[in-house]
Amino acid sequence: MSVLVGKKAPVFNSKAVVDGNEIVENFSLKQFEGKKYVVFFFYPADFTFVCPTELLAFQDKSAEFEKRNTVLIGASTDSEFSHWKWLQTPQKEGGIKGVNYPLVADQTLTISKSFDVLAGEDEYDEDGNETFVGEPKAYRGLFLIDKEGVVRHQVVNDMPLGRNVDEVLRMIDALQFTEEFGEVCPANWKKGEKALVATQDGIASYLSQKG
Repeated sequence: MSVLVGKKAPVFNSKAVVDGNEIVENFSLKQFEGKKYVVFFFYPADFTFVCPTELLAFQDKSAEFEKRNTVLIGASTDSEFSHWKWLQTPQKEGGIKGVNYPLVADQTLTISKSFDVLAGEDEYDEDGNETFVGEPKAYRGLFLIDKEGVVRHQVVNDMPLGRNVDEVLRMIDALQFTEEFGEVCPANWKKGEKALVATQDGIASYLSQKG
C-alpha cells in the first residue's frame, strides 16, 4: 500500500456527477488548489449496503465541512450513469437522493490504482498478456488534501468497515490548527483543547487553549 502523505495528490481528469444531477466530462482535483481543502474518499460500489450509510453520513455533516473550507468528493469504480441513477433514487429505496457533493466515475480503474486503493491488480503471464486478478472495486480509502494539493492524512479500510465522519472532521481541525499556530496536536486532540509545542530544552509542553 502506497503512502501518499506528504506528496502531491495524483492528478486525474474523469467524468463525475456534481450537484446531485449534472454529469460533467472533465472533473479534476486541480480546480481546488489554492482555494479549498479536499476530502477525497473512495467506496466500493453504488447500490450496496454500507456505502449509502457513509455517503449519507458525509452529506449530513456537509455544513461542517463547508465551515472548514473543505469540499467532499466521493469516488468508486462505477460509471457516471450508475452514480446519477443512485443519486436520483430515494433513500427508502436504497438510494442516496439528497447527496450533492461530487461523485467521480473510475470505470477505467486508473484513479483507484493511482491512489493505491484498488482491491485487485494486474498480473502478466510469461507471454506478457495482462490479466486483472481480484475484485475491480476500491477499498474505503480516504485522503485529506491541503490547499497546496498535498496529501496530509490518509486511511484505508477494508470493504466491510465503515468510516467515522466525526474523525475526518477532527483531522481537518488538527491540520488547520497546526497550519495556523505551528503547534502539534496530541492523541485524541479536539478543537478547543490544548496543543503541544517543543520548548528550548526539547521537552514538549502544553500551551493555552486555542482554536
